[in-house]
Amino acid sequence: ESDLVDAAAVAIAANPVARVGLDCPNGIAHVVLALAIVRAGKCLVPIASELSARERERVIRETGLGAIVDATGVVHPVTLGEIAFEEEALHSLNPAFVRFSSGTTGTSKGIVLSHESLLERVTAANRGLRIGPTDRVIWILPMAHHFAVSIMLYLLHGAATVIVNSHLAEDVLAAARRHRGTVLYGAPFHHALLAAENSGAPWPDLRLAVSTAARLPLATAQAFDARFGVPLSQGLGVIEVGLPLLNLAAAREKPGSIGRPLPDYRAEVREGGELFLRGLGMLDAYLNPWRRRTEVLEDGWFRTGDLAEVDGDGDFHLLGRSHSVINVGGLKCFPEEIEAVLAEVAGVGAVRVSGKENARFGAVPIAEIEARDPIQPPKISALAAHCRESLARYKVPVEFRFVERIPRTPSGKIQR
Repeated sequence: ESDLVDAAAVAIAANPVARVGLDCPNGIAHVVLALAIVRAGKCLVPIASELSARERERVIRETGLGAIVDATGVVHPVTLGEIAFEEEALHSLNPAFVRFSSGTTGTSKGIVLSHESLLERVTAANRGLRIGPTDRVIWILPMAHHFAVSIMLYLLHGAATVIVNSHLAEDVLAAARRHRGTVLYGAPFHHALLAAENSGAPWPDLRLAVSTAARLPLATAQAFDARFGVPLSQGLGVIEVGLPLLNLAAAREKPGSIGRPLPDYRAEVREGGELFLRGLGMLDAYLNPWRRRTEVLEDGWFRTGDLAEVDGDGDFHLLGRSHSVINVGGLKCFPEEIEAVLAEVAGVGAVRVSGKENARFGAVPIAEIEARDPIQPPKISALAAHCRESLARYKVPVEFRFVERIPRTPSGKIQR
């Protein structure tokens, strides 16, 4: 694999650009090309396959990409537009990675991680995970969303990664048994599917199963433990911070807890119940609008936007979000983004998008619409079609409801 990375890095390094996008599905090619981009001295910007053309264009524009590498390793130049950040300021951080994520304000931001912060982060996370050369990690998550602080961690600590390009429980379990997988890292969605697999086949080598990306339902935790004899350890993964909390000590007794801070982190629940974090490997900057770490953190603490409580044993429990981000099967979307797309449809007056609890995905978006003309409202088929053209599939509302009036605050903002 090292020879493949070196060869790809040579081709990528020949292109005189600072940031390179990677447009590649899950697989060995994604790993090789991602490492090659970093080895070539470029900043890696993953481009998720589920993005619509509009969303893809935004990533390219706001990160100031100079080139995109496709799944075959071909480098495609991109015409740079005007960037909204200081190139020299970004360069001074020694950036390794930029990824768009939810943040806590309802607006997606490009999050910058330097080489130094990335190394700190994966080292700190592994003080809890304790992954090493004897481990074989079963991989089922999208690499465009989770590569930097997971695949990188496994490679650094000598573990093997078993890539399973299927969400079918029987396929995942077959691969786990065939390759003697020892670690599973996934979302509650994946764990629920595995727990429902009814062949009765054991997973004898599984030592650690981590659940992240969304709140772990109690029923899923209990079913997984009953099926495989290994409790799900719920963790809190935050792209701005890393993996600061992981339930290792009380995974079976308190499956709903996200545990305690790992050794290199501290956590506090402050007035109002909001969770604050600090530790190694924090973000280096937000790209657009540009803000360095010191401008984002509050006296070194990151404000998560999560509401939490601490029990008598010192274990943390998430209660919900202080903002309106919707978590769909581990992928996050913003009501404001979906609302802006729906507002483009003729006849739409106002829109409110919210998350509706869903047994399979955790939550799904639904839309309430105030028509300009209640007698002749827009057709639901037109609303759905416009969303499908403009948004990733998981962001498309599963329901469109016409309402007489959407509630607003005294200042005119939509109530959430």
